[in-house]
Amino acid sequence: MASILKSLRMLADPSRLRILLLLEREELSVAELQEILSMGQSRISTQLAQLKQVGLVEDRKQGKNSLYCLVDRELVHLLHAAARELPEAENDAKALQLALDKRRDKVRSYFDQLAGKFGRNYVPGRSWKGLAETLLQLMPPMVIADLGAGEGTFSQLLAQRALRVIAVDNSAKMVEFGAKLAQENGITNMDYRQGDLESPPVEEASVDLAFFSQSLHHALHPQRAVEAAYRILRPGGRIVILDLKKHAFEQARDLYADTWLGFSEVELRSFLEHAGFAQVQSWIVDSEKQAPAFETILALGFKPPHP
Repeated sequence: MASILKSLRMLADPSRLRILLLLEREELSVAELQEILSMGQSRISTQLAQLKQVGLVEDRKQGKNSLYCLVDRELVHLLHAAARELPEAENDAKALQLALDKRRDKVRSYFDQLAGKFGRNYVPGRSWKGLAETLLQLMPPMVIADLGAGEGTFSQLLAQRALRVIAVDNSAKMVEFGAKLAQENGITNMDYRQGDLESPPVEEASVDLAFFSQSLHHALHPQRAVEAAYRILRPGGRIVILDLKKHAFEQARDLYADTWLGFSEVELRSFLEHAGFAQVQSWIVDSEKQAPAFETILALGFKPPHP
């Protein structure tokens, strides 16, 4: 059994406490702890070494990885009591569930590798554009709100199959440019409107799909923007968010007028769940290799039908 005094010293540090709370629930690798806690590898490894030294955790080999778990079960009640004073504990628990979902999702991991190879070598007739056009034609006709549409490039692609597309942007110049471009290209089922993401000029319960494409990180209050999307969706409608994973590239604020430096999957799922969406899911769908190595998250949710 670990020394009580040494154990108490370990619990006094919030980072170590968060690690212990997670290891009480599940065996985890350093990489999984990194993802859940958004901490650096060296910091987590140092904390684990200290916890192992005083006998609070132990590790075992699983292939190339080491999995860590809580050893001293007598600390569990104290851990849970301390967690009530730790604001990060609730989100850590959600992030743990997300990490475990990914651990089980072997098939997605395999297809992520395949996607990375797509287009790397030239094959006549094979392209991302061709694939996108094919999938677009499989989309059922519906009313779509493109929230934060910019010049409307994606809106115009969606209009090929949609019953109607409502493109919303807060920039008068963007709306004017996009509307003119659509008119020049003979797109008649599009409606450009100037408005804010948090109060879009769209009737309540009037659209089948609310779409944020790299726009939510421009919202002053992302939660309010997601709640506004919930209101304009019909029961059974769907929200799709495509946005950057949380990063540390501060220059994005000046270069791209970003209000937020992306979001974690836990944050996006939390936005959706708090707004009332059900069947919430998320995935990392793209990872850039060159610095600053942006990653892209896709998050989905459904507005429950009326009882």
